[in-house]
Amino acid sequence: MSIYINKLTTNLSKAVLISACSLGLGFAVTANAAPTTNNATITKSSPVFLGDGGNYPFSEAVRVGDTLYMSGQIGFKDGKLVKGGVKAEAKQALDNINETLLKYGYQKSDIVKCMAMLTDMDDFDDFNKVYKAELTKPYPVRSAFGVSELAAGASVEVECIAAK
Repeated sequence: MSIYINKLTTNLSKAVLISACSLGLGFAVTANAAPTTNNATITKSSPVFLGDGGNYPFSEAVRVGDTLYMSGQIGFKDGKLVKGGVKAEAKQALDNINETLLKYGYQKSDIVKCMAMLTDMDDFDDFNKVYKAELTKPYPVRSAFGVSELAAGASVEVECIAAK
Protein backbone atom coordinates (compact mmCIF):
# COMPACT_ATOMS: atom_id res chain seq x y z
CA MET A 1 0.00 0.00 0.00
CA SER A 2 2.85 2.40 0.86
CA ILE A 3 4.46 1.92 -2.57
CA TYR A 4 1.13 2.62 -4.24
CA ILE A 5 0.67 5.89 -2.26
CA ASN A 6 4.24 7.05 -3.08
CA LYS A 7 3.71 6.33 -6.79
CA LEU A 8 0.32 8.11 -6.71
CA THR A 9 1.88 11.15 -4.96
CA THR A 10 4.71 11.32 -7.51
CA ASN A 11 2.31 11.08 -10.47
CA LEU A 12 -0.02 13.71 -8.94
CA SER A 13 2.94 16.04 -8.38
CA LYS A 14 3.96 15.70 -12.04
CA ALA A 15 0.37 16.28 -13.15
CA VAL A 16 0.06 19.42 -11.01
CA LEU A 17 3.36 20.76 -12.36
CA ILE A 18 2.41 20.05 -15.97
CA SER A 19 -1.02 21.62 -15.46
CA ALA A 20 0.45 24.74 -13.86
CA CYS A 21 2.95 25.12 -16.67
CA SER A 22 0.32 24.73 -19.35
CA LEU A 23 -1.76 27.59 -17.86
CA GLY A 24 0.38 30.16 -19.60
CA LEU A 25 3.30 30.45 -17.25
CA GLY A 26 5.62 30.31 -20.23
CA PHE A 27 7.10 26.86 -19.67
CA ALA A 28 7.15 23.90 -22.02
CA VAL A 29 7.06 20.59 -20.18
CA THR A 30 6.95 17.02 -21.34
CA ALA A 31 6.45 14.08 -19.03
CA ASN A 32 9.81 12.32 -18.98
CA ALA A 33 11.96 14.97 -20.64
CA ALA A 34 15.38 15.86 -19.32
CA PRO A 35 15.66 19.37 -17.87
CA THR A 36 16.90 22.02 -20.29
CA THR A 37 18.88 25.13 -19.56
CA ASN A 38 17.70 28.59 -20.49
CA ASN A 39 20.47 30.65 -22.04
CA ALA A 40 18.59 33.96 -21.77
CA THR A 41 20.54 36.63 -19.97
CA ILE A 42 18.74 39.13 -17.79
CA THR A 43 20.58 42.30 -16.93
CA LYS A 44 19.22 44.24 -14.00
CA SER A 45 19.95 47.92 -13.81
CA SER A 46 19.74 49.51 -10.40
CA PRO A 47 17.79 52.76 -10.13
CA VAL A 48 19.86 55.95 -10.05
CA PHE A 49 18.07 58.72 -8.15
CA LEU A 50 18.78 62.14 -9.68
CA GLY A 51 18.33 65.60 -8.24
CA ASP A 52 16.04 66.24 -5.37
CA GLY A 53 12.80 68.01 -4.68
CA GLY A 54 14.46 70.70 -2.58
CA ASN A 55 12.24 71.01 0.47
CA TYR A 56 9.96 68.24 -0.81
CA PRO A 57 10.44 64.48 -0.31
CA PHE A 58 11.02 63.30 -3.89
CA SER A 59 13.73 62.98 -6.53
CA GLU A 60 13.65 65.09 -9.67
CA ALA A 61 14.07 61.94 -11.77
CA VAL A 62 15.09 58.30 -11.53
CA ARG A 63 17.03 56.53 -14.28
CA VAL A 64 16.71 52.77 -14.65
CA GLY A 65 18.77 51.52 -17.56
CA ASP A 66 18.00 53.86 -20.44
CA THR A 67 14.62 54.91 -19.04
CA LEU A 68 14.16 58.23 -17.22
CA TYR A 69 11.15 58.57 -14.92
CA MET A 70 10.50 62.21 -14.09
CA SER A 71 8.55 63.71 -11.23
CA GLY A 72 5.50 65.73 -12.17
CA GLN A 73 6.04 69.36 -13.10
CA ILE A 74 3.79 72.33 -12.57
CA GLY A 75 4.22 75.78 -14.08
CA PHE A 76 6.85 76.98 -11.59
CA LYS A 77 9.47 79.48 -12.66
CA ASP A 78 11.83 81.18 -10.23
CA GLY A 79 10.01 79.54 -7.32
CA LYS A 80 6.57 80.89 -8.27
CA LEU A 81 3.62 79.70 -10.30
CA VAL A 82 3.56 81.58 -13.63
CA LYS A 83 0.59 83.83 -14.31
CA GLY A 84 -1.65 83.45 -17.34
CA GLY A 85 -3.78 80.41 -16.62
CA VAL A 86 -3.61 76.88 -17.93
CA LYS A 87 -1.84 77.73 -21.21
CA ALA A 88 1.00 79.59 -19.49
CA GLU A 89 1.26 76.92 -16.78
CA ALA A 90 1.27 74.07 -19.30
CA LYS A 91 4.00 75.76 -21.35
CA GLN A 92 6.14 76.31 -18.26
CA ALA A 93 5.55 72.75 -17.00
CA LEU A 94 6.69 71.37 -20.37
CA ASP A 95 9.68 73.76 -20.35
CA ASN A 96 10.58 72.39 -16.91
CA ILE A 97 10.31 68.83 -18.25
CA ASN A 98 12.56 69.77 -21.17
CA GLU A 99 15.11 71.24 -18.75
CA THR A 100 15.14 67.99 -16.76
CA LEU A 101 15.49 65.94 -19.94
CA LEU A 102 18.46 67.99 -21.14
CA LYS A 103 20.11 67.93 -17.72
CA TYR A 104 20.24 64.12 -17.83
CA GLY A 105 21.11 63.68 -21.50
CA TYR A 106 17.66 63.20 -23.01
CA GLN A 107 15.51 65.26 -25.37
CA LYS A 108 11.80 65.75 -26.01
CA SER A 109 11.82 63.13 -28.77
CA ASP A 110 12.84 60.54 -26.13
CA ILE A 111 9.54 60.99 -24.23
CA VAL A 112 7.44 57.82 -24.49
CA LYS A 113 4.65 58.49 -21.94
CA CYS A 114 3.06 61.53 -20.30
CA MET A 115 0.35 61.95 -17.74
CA ALA A 116 -1.53 65.24 -17.49
CA MET A 117 -3.57 66.30 -14.48
CA LEU A 118 -5.99 69.21 -14.86
CA THR A 119 -8.05 70.87 -12.14
CA ASP A 120 -10.67 71.78 -14.74
CA MET A 121 -11.35 69.44 -17.65
CA ASP A 122 -12.82 72.40 -19.52
CA ASP A 123 -9.14 73.41 -19.97
CA PHE A 124 -8.40 70.18 -21.88
CA ASP A 125 -8.48 71.82 -25.34
CA ASP A 126 -6.23 74.69 -24.25
CA PHE A 127 -3.81 72.21 -22.69
CA ASN A 128 -3.77 70.16 -25.92
CA LYS A 129 -2.93 73.26 -27.98
CA VAL A 130 0.16 73.90 -25.87
CA TYR A 131 1.08 70.19 -25.74
CA LYS A 132 0.91 69.91 -29.56
CA ALA A 133 3.02 73.07 -29.94
CA GLU A 134 5.71 71.78 -27.55
CA LEU A 135 5.92 68.14 -28.66
CA THR A 136 6.06 66.66 -32.15
CA LYS A 137 4.72 63.56 -33.85
CA PRO A 138 4.86 60.78 -33.12
CA TYR A 139 3.37 61.92 -29.83
CA PRO A 140 4.06 59.92 -26.67
CA VAL A 141 1.25 57.84 -25.21
CA ARG A 142 -0.68 59.92 -22.71
CA SER A 143 -3.29 59.86 -20.00
CA ALA A 144 -5.21 62.89 -18.76
CA PHE A 145 -7.07 63.15 -15.48
CA GLY A 146 -9.34 65.69 -13.89
CA VAL A 147 -8.24 66.30 -10.31
CA SER A 148 -9.74 68.43 -7.57
CA GLU A 149 -6.53 70.19 -6.57
CA LEU A 150 -2.81 70.41 -7.38
CA ALA A 151 0.19 71.65 -5.40
CA ALA A 152 0.64 75.42 -5.10
CA GLY A 153 -2.77 76.09 -6.65
CA ALA A 154 -1.60 74.95 -10.09
CA SER A 155 -4.11 74.29 -12.87
CA VAL A 156 -2.05 71.60 -14.58
CA GLU A 157 0.69 69.10 -13.74
CA VAL A 158 2.56 66.96 -16.27
CA GLU A 159 4.62 63.86 -15.56
CA CYS A 160 6.65 62.07 -18.26
CA ILE A 161 8.82 59.03 -18.90
CA ALA A 162 11.62 59.10 -21.47
CA ALA A 163 13.63 56.24 -22.98
CA LYS A 164 16.59 55.99 -25.35
